[in-house]
Amino acid sequence: MRKKILITGGAGYIGSHVAKQLLEQGYDIIILDNLSTGSQKILDILYTIKPFEFINLDLNAFDDVAHFLKEREIETILHFAASIVVPESVANPLKYYMNNTVNTTNLIQAAINAKVKKFIFSSTAAVYGEPTEIPMDGVDETFPAKPINPYGMSKLMSETILADTAKAHPAFQYIIFRYFNVAGADIEASSPRIGQCFDKATHLIKVASECAIGKRESMSIFGDDYVTPDGTGVRDYIHVDDLARAHIDAIAYLDTHESDIFNVGYGKGYSVKEVIQTMRDVTKCNIRATVSPRRIGDPAMLIANTDKIISKMQWKPKYNNIALICKSAYIWELENMKVEN
Repeated sequence: MRKKILITGGAGYIGSHVAKQLLEQGYDIIILDNLSTGSQKILDILYTIKPFEFINLDLNAFDDVAHFLKEREIETILHFAASIVVPESVANPLKYYMNNTVNTTNLIQAAINAKVKKFIFSSTAAVYGEPTEIPMDGVDETFPAKPINPYGMSKLMSETILADTAKAHPAFQYIIFRYFNVAGADIEASSPRIGQCFDKATHLIKVASECAIGKRESMSIFGDDYVTPDGTGVRDYIHVDDLARAHIDAIAYLDTHESDIFNVGYGKGYSVKEVIQTMRDVTKCNIRATVSPRRIGDPAMLIANTDKIISKMQWKPKYNNIALICKSAYIWELENMKVEN
């Protein structure tokens, strides 16, 4: 009998896509979320696939979290609950260190006490900071971690705590995934679709798709004077469904492999202007974009080297196409708008 999987932040964007794939494969899951940025509507959609337990709880309720973990037979924790907006982390660093690092530390402690075997951690490419030179094949996992904002630092600190804890407790294993820019929405039309619901989302493709459906009048390009081909920031965009599948692969991977760190991206970069133009082409909509000053904490370029996850985990992306990513985000916004109206 499979032991349960706990998904923290499972009502949020990435966590819900992982939950959907797990439910479709018959796993028993528990979602823990305080619904500060997660969506009850998404939980309702997930429940139509397969029943699961939902716990409305904030990870800063340390005693309650510890008690909850001891009550359940949880084998694996997939930890997504975090604050993720880079400019906000610069303006309010304590929020990020408390929510991302302190709460994660407490969750790890509770997991050790409850004899949880596997911990899969949602980290970020922001731990790499702003590399002065990016190799032609992208930044790999051995690249020096030098975050330039509190968001990246809060995640790197959590990575260190997780790795040190695992050294002290050999029965406890982990996978750290360093995400590059996650985008798009659930792509399978054969089952209820889900997507990113958070109204204050700052992700480029999310914002562009909202402009395409008329939810926003225009969008900003934050800086056009970077040392990049067209002056705008370059990022590696990965479809959320491919990222979700990597987490499910990691659960089985830890049965026969040691703890590890993996980049998750596609190894190809697109500029902000290229992404906006792709969204225009896909939607046939005139998306208005104006140039604004750079945001503090944004690197000029960040592209993944994914050789490690492909060779060691045998991960094979299915949706490595920027137009497809943009289209899936746009379709979700259209369908979501119909439901809201």
